[in-house]
Amino acid sequence: MNIIEVKNLYKNYGKVEAVKGISFDVLQGEIFGFLGPNGAGKTTTINILCTLLKQSSGETFLDGLDISKNRNDVRKRIGLVFQDTTLDDYLTAEENIKFHAYAYGIPRTIRTNRIETLLKMVGLWDRRKESVRNYSGGMRRRLEIARGLLHLPKVLFLDEPTLGLDPQTRRTIWEHINEIRQKDKITIFMTTHYMDEAEQCNRIAIIDHGKIIALDTPKQLKVALGGDTIQITTDNVTEAIKELKSLNLIPKINANNITFTVPNGNEFLPKFVHEFKQKIISIGLRTPTLDDVFISLTGKAIREENRSSTEQMRTWRQRRGMRGPR
Repeated sequence: MNIIEVKNLYKNYGKVEAVKGISFDVLQGEIFGFLGPNGAGKTTTINILCTLLKQSSGETFLDGLDISKNRNDVRKRIGLVFQDTTLDDYLTAEENIKFHAYAYGIPRTIRTNRIETLLKMVGLWDRRKESVRNYSGGMRRRLEIARGLLHLPKVLFLDEPTLGLDPQTRRTIWEHINEIRQKDKITIFMTTHYMDEAEQCNRIAIIDHGKIIALDTPKQLKVALGGDTIQITTDNVTEAIKELKSLNLIPKINANNITFTVPNGNEFLPKFVHEFKQKIISIGLRTPTLDDVFISLTGKAIREENRSSTEQMRTWRQRRGMRGPR
C-alpha cells in the first residue's frame, strides 16, 4: 500500500521550474531516501509534501488525502525533524515536548504516557528536567525525533537527521529510529548525505535538475552501475589479456594492473583464482558504492554538495555555545 503518491508534480518560481513533472510513490512502512545535489528540487519537493509549500500543478497524496486540499489533516499525519533545530533553548526537554503535545491537542491521559515512553526510548528520561541549552548536539537531535513522533504520525520526515554528529552518535540515533519505526509501523522519508545511512533505505530516489533520474533499492542502483571491479597484477600482461578476453571479459590496462568488471565479484573470484592459468601476483575486488552511483548520475559527490550545510550547522553550534555531540 502506498502512503505517499506523487504524480506529475511541478513547482515553478516565476519562470524557473524547480520541479519538473516528477512521479513516485512511497510504500507504507518503508524507509525512503530522497537524495540530490543542492538546487536539484529536493527541498522544494519535501516542502510540498509537508504542506509548507503549494505545488504549481500535479497531484500529491499522503495517506489517501490530497495534500493540496487537506493541508490540516495531512499535518496531523506527519512528523518533521528539520535539519536546523527548532527546540526552545530556554525550556526543559519535558517542556519542549509538552508544548508540542498541546499544539496537537493530545489528551493528557495519552500525553503523559507517550512522553515517558518516547523519552525513555531515546535515552533522555533521566535528563528531562534539564534545560535544552545544556544539551549536546546528539541529545538535541534525539529529543527532536521524540517530539516528531509524539502524535503517532503515519510518516516521519527526516531532513539530514544526523548532520554534523559523530559516527557513534549517528549509530545510536539510527538504532532509536529503527526501534520506533518497527514498534509504531511508521514510514520514514529522509534526506541524508551520509551514504552509510542511505544504505539503510528500502528504496532511494535521486533527483537532479528537477527530475527523478533514478529510483530503486540501494542494491539495484549499484548493480545498474555495472557490477564489481576486479583488479589483478600478473607477470605476463599479454597472455593474461588474451585469457580474460577468451572468458568474454573486457580487460583494461593501467600500468601493470588489469581491471575488468563482473556482475558479482564475490561469486566470481574463487572460481577465477582457481582456474586462471596465468600467475597472479595480486588481486583485489571493489564493489560499487552509493557514492559511485551518485557521482555517475549527477557528476558530483554528495558530500561535496552538502559541505556548505555541514559548515552552516557547525557555525550555528558555535554561535549557540553548544557542546560537541554526545
